[in-house]
Amino acid sequence: MSFTKFDFNPKITAGIKACNYETPTPIQDDAIPAILEGRDIMGLAQTGTGKTAAFVLPILQRLLNGPRGKVRTLIVAPTRELAEQIHSDIIKLGRQTGIRSVAIYGGVAKMPQIKKIRSGVEIIVACPGRLLDHLNDRTFNLSKVDHLVLDEADHMFDMGFLPDIKRILKALPSERQTLLFSATMPSEIRNLAEEILNNPVRVQIAHSRPTATVEQMIFSVEQNRKTTLLKDIMAKTKMSSTLIFTRTKYRAESLARQLEKAGYAATSLQGNLSQQKRQKALSGFKRGEFKVLVATDIAARGIDVSGISHVINYDVPGTVDAYTHRVGRTGRASATGEAFTFASREDRKIIDQIERSLGKKINRNKNTEFTVEVPDNTPLGGKPVKKSWNKPKKNFGSAGGRRNGRPEGRGASSAGAAKQDQSPVGRNGRPARRGAAPAGAGKQEQPSGNYRKAGSRHKRKSRAAVLDSSFGNLFLNS
Repeated sequence: MSFTKFDFNPKITAGIKACNYETPTPIQDDAIPAILEGRDIMGLAQTGTGKTAAFVLPILQRLLNGPRGKVRTLIVAPTRELAEQIHSDIIKLGRQTGIRSVAIYGGVAKMPQIKKIRSGVEIIVACPGRLLDHLNDRTFNLSKVDHLVLDEADHMFDMGFLPDIKRILKALPSERQTLLFSATMPSEIRNLAEEILNNPVRVQIAHSRPTATVEQMIFSVEQNRKTTLLKDIMAKTKMSSTLIFTRTKYRAESLARQLEKAGYAATSLQGNLSQQKRQKALSGFKRGEFKVLVATDIAARGIDVSGISHVINYDVPGTVDAYTHRVGRTGRASATGEAFTFASREDRKIIDQIERSLGKKINRNKNTEFTVEVPDNTPLGGKPVKKSWNKPKKNFGSAGGRRNGRPEGRGASSAGAAKQDQSPVGRNGRPARRGAAPAGAGKQEQPSGNYRKAGSRHKRKSRAAVLDSSFGNLFLNS
């Protein structure tokens, strides 16, 4: 089937051809007819399913019939990147329609946005915070809005935007078409949908699982060895475009620098960057200037970058939904892709939750081609060698003593003690009777360094280290 069955205006059909769209995706098949009829929509679909075109195309068709120069469509998105992406799609699909769009979000000056809105636009794509700023400043009003789209509603809830959304709704006319799209449906979003949607058409496209075209794999590795494993995989795997996710902004920036030093065309996308730098990083990744993008979850939703061959979860995401969104960056539009996850023993709980959501076990890497640094006391393919607890160590304290500054051997006299009273000595180097120093004790050499009790604490620490190495990843290799 082709897009001709929707009977779009020729100006819109020209935009579809310009974007090389040939066959509607399942969500487009289900959503476009209902939106053209004016019905409300509750869409559950993961990223990479063609969701944006599913609501942009019918909205453009409906806007062709009606007044121009007034804000008639409001699209609310959680991030600047997603707002820019939707705005870009509107421009490409509606190039010949004369319908104008503007993206408004924080991090940039307000005045250029105000000028564009007052020049007469039909569509506003906005992030909640900056939109409320404009509404509070009375820059424009939304009294003529016919269509409201809440995209990635669950992500907006995760980011704490739900109160802002409710304030925005109060500025809109009650008579409107409302389209709500979400990858998941937590109870808060379900309650919101019941409040704002009028007899909606429900469209659901495999919203809880990554697409079947993505091959998923888990690599068992501890945190301090992840970078070594990452470089080894990248050196031995053919990757055309790689998106790497980290848990923190600092780690994203640091890892991108390390990969750049290793010779990869890498950059980072994270919240500490200015809007200009974020846009430069994303645009460079889209154009192929950067082959590797290291990002926090800010890039996991709604960023339409075609041709990503690999997604690597350097850090396991904190939720099943975040995993779905990350992995959804590859294998888009029926293309194939691979998703690798680096997991340590601390990630056991979330890995179990992800697998329950998928309804199957994720493959574990059994390819010995990919190597990871191992401790010096760990023979390849075996358990770590248990070190001797009482092995003498070099002295870095006093001459002739052990490393912790105690005299060699328990009860033994230190060098030069021949002239001292040979009173019995306790295990901490003091006279056996507490408080009663023997004659000549003032000349006795005092132990240097730590006065930690010999033995038990050091032993417990060493045993913990052996347990970490030998049993840490058993659950991941099952």
